[in-house]
Amino acid sequence: MSGTERTGPEPGSGYPSVSGTFVRMFVKICGITNEEDGLLAVALGADALGFVFAPGSPRQVTPGAVRDILRRLPPGTRTVGVFRDEKPARVVEIVNSLRLGGAQLHGREPESEVGWIRERVPFVIQGFHAGDPAMAAAAAGPADVVLIDAPEPGSGKVFDWALAEGAPPGVRLLLAGGLTADNVGEAIRRVRPWGVDVSSGVETSPGSGQKDARRLQRFLEEARAAGTEVEDDGWEPAEARPYDWQEGEARR
Repeated sequence: MSGTERTGPEPGSGYPSVSGTFVRMFVKICGITNEEDGLLAVALGADALGFVFAPGSPRQVTPGAVRDILRRLPPGTRTVGVFRDEKPARVVEIVNSLRLGGAQLHGREPESEVGWIRERVPFVIQGFHAGDPAMAAAAAGPADVVLIDAPEPGSGKVFDWALAEGAPPGVRLLLAGGLTADNVGEAIRRVRPWGVDVSSGVETSPGSGQKDARRLQRFLEEARAAGTEVEDDGWEPAEARPYDWQEGEARR
């Protein structure tokens, strides 16, 4: 399939569809560092797992460690490699050699690099800091999903959710930044994103790199409940370009 021929998830797959019909809140659990946490997140119903390759992160993992984790995950598990200002060729090499579902770019990557990467991997999430004026052009950009995070990604700090209103229409908005089971419901009701992304908010302690089973379960429950609530209100996410997780999975 070419970079411009993208199709959505299969009907009934439990994922937000591309037709504008809200299926359920997409939840990505980021900062997976070990097999146990990956299996736990999948068992509890996470939609995708994120593996951080960015140097300096307390959750940084190596390609070799991720390869070992992936061998134990159920077939079809959706996976994302998280990078920050990495060389585009290296991003593509890691994503494709590990057969990850896509890449999350969390630095200051120019649109030309994002597009180059997107032509070579199945799926791209592009991260922006809350209030970043560059986010205004994201609707016309090559990324499949736009992520809004706090100015210090992974810090566990909450930003003013009013800043998420700067996201352009027609994009899938993935909300991150200090989310926990205590505030994710309010965040979803206020921002009404396509999905939410959590890391430190479900850890045993912020930055530990170890997930807490109870916090993880409660976060997923609260996110799903809020997603159902906004769906019942008649809200639907803005229609955006289709995407294809299955392309990456087919190579697994």
